[in-house]
Amino acid sequence: MVIFVNSKALNHLTITHIMQPHYIFVTGGVLSGLGKGIVTASIGKLLQSSGFKVTAAKVDPYINFDAGTLRPTEHGEVWVTEDGGEIDQDLGHYERFLDVNIPKSHNITTGQVFYEVIQKERSGKYLGQTVQPIPHITDEIKRRFREIAKENVDFILIEIGGTVGDYENVLFLEAARHMRFEGESVVYIHVVYLPIVKTLGEMKTKTAQHSVRDLREIGIQPDFMICRAEKPLDDVRRKKIALFCNIKEEDVISDPDLKIPYELPIVFDNQEICDKILKKFNLKKRRKDLKKWKDFIDKIKNAKKIVKVGIVGKYFDIGQFQLSDSYISVIEAIKHACWYYGVIPKMEWIDSKIFEKNKGKLKILKKFDGIIVPGGFGFSGVEGKILAIEYVRKNNIPYLGLCLGLQLAIVEFSRNVCGMKGANSTEMDSKTPYPVIDFLPGQKDYIKKSEYGATMRLGGQSVKIKTGTLAYKLYGKISSVERFRHRYEINPKYVKTLEEKGFVFSGMTPDKKIMQIGELPRLKYFMGSQFHPEFTSRSLNPNPLFKGFIAACIKQK
Repeated sequence: MVIFVNSKALNHLTITHIMQPHYIFVTGGVLSGLGKGIVTASIGKLLQSSGFKVTAAKVDPYINFDAGTLRPTEHGEVWVTEDGGEIDQDLGHYERFLDVNIPKSHNITTGQVFYEVIQKERSGKYLGQTVQPIPHITDEIKRRFREIAKENVDFILIEIGGTVGDYENVLFLEAARHMRFEGESVVYIHVVYLPIVKTLGEMKTKTAQHSVRDLREIGIQPDFMICRAEKPLDDVRRKKIALFCNIKEEDVISDPDLKIPYELPIVFDNQEICDKILKKFNLKKRRKDLKKWKDFIDKIKNAKKIVKVGIVGKYFDIGQFQLSDSYISVIEAIKHACWYYGVIPKMEWIDSKIFEKNKGKLKILKKFDGIIVPGGFGFSGVEGKILAIEYVRKNNIPYLGLCLGLQLAIVEFSRNVCGMKGANSTEMDSKTPYPVIDFLPGQKDYIKKSEYGATMRLGGQSVKIKTGTLAYKLYGKISSVERFRHRYEINPKYVKTLEEKGFVFSGMTPDKKIMQIGELPRLKYFMGSQFHPEFTSRSLNPNPLFKGFIAACIKQK
């Protein structure tokens, strides 16, 4: 540890300590979807609870520059950062666990890296060299890792997406190997899957052995192995993995399936992984304070009352399976609010297209304590969502509309209350007689030029909250910063008409030009936001709109 004394502030004894940043690389083997993001976030939580300043980053090996143009069923939900990044959903896990804002620079893609290197080559920055994957691509990757280290943190956890053996992430793994070779303080953690073959009734370790062999061929020997399995790891398997993977038994960590993923930091803490990591870095143990987190888990486990929430969306189907990752932040925000009130969330996904085929099926919405319509793009399933919104409004079922969910609530209200027959969003119908939802200023130009990536109104924006409204009661203040991702807005031309019929705009931009929260005060709970409140919901601090929604759902029972 180096002590730096600011000479200009000696009279005030201003002292800052600068510690070499420590890198923890988290890799995965066998198959994707093992929960590397939750593992990374859990380890970060333990280090944070020990008094260290922690951040996390995600490497995505795809060629896309970012996740902004990806369909949710392709790669899961698009997470939006405070600084306007459209990035991988794992950054959401990091923020929910660590309760810190993580910038878009912490999501590194192959597309970003290659784009930067090609730009440098075109501008002559390599002085005539033959530009190659190694060292030029790997140097750019390492530069990005080290830029994160400049944020004055003690630990940087870097999750490398995909699995060892994928050709897409080889250069990222190579860069991770270089880091230790070049004198950086590095620990490697490898997450593997141990299947239990039902016909044999035995947990097999060969998958883990092959995965580590592939990692070692690149030149990386893992310091820790996290063994994901249906059941906890036993001593027989732990000894076998240690022997064949050249690792100490105490560094083979069990990661069993959990009903509550937020319990993983406690599972890891029981195996003293934080202390073991500090030992690898030659750092002294620190006292951990996990009381709030443990109380949080206990509250979840002791919950008895169930709240039923229906999510009416369309990004669920992928072949013969349903992909809940499309709305992972919405799901987690519902959980946070339910656990805040000590109730159990029971969620059901409803494909809005079924209502378009058969309006009689709208009656299924009555079995829920509340309905959410989340964000989305395109016209598929939209009319079904509008039918669902009309049903919950008329039957006074608590409703929360997120981004598109607010816009469609405006369309429904315009058609059925304001008498604007054929009212619609120009996204769905460019020739609608009543364009109650229309492009934000400047967005048409982007679409004409086919500039879709990172061109929406993105990231943290100020919301001015109107006093005397339900929104004000929920937030308890006159302004908040929320995260946006939209091209369309409530058309200002129709705001007065909507208000005259009882729709209250309780949140807007400071200049009052863009409507950002809407509510129907005569109903039990009918709220919509142009922003995505799910992106600012944290494990121990749910977003106010979700808290209000779940409170209304509880009263509904």
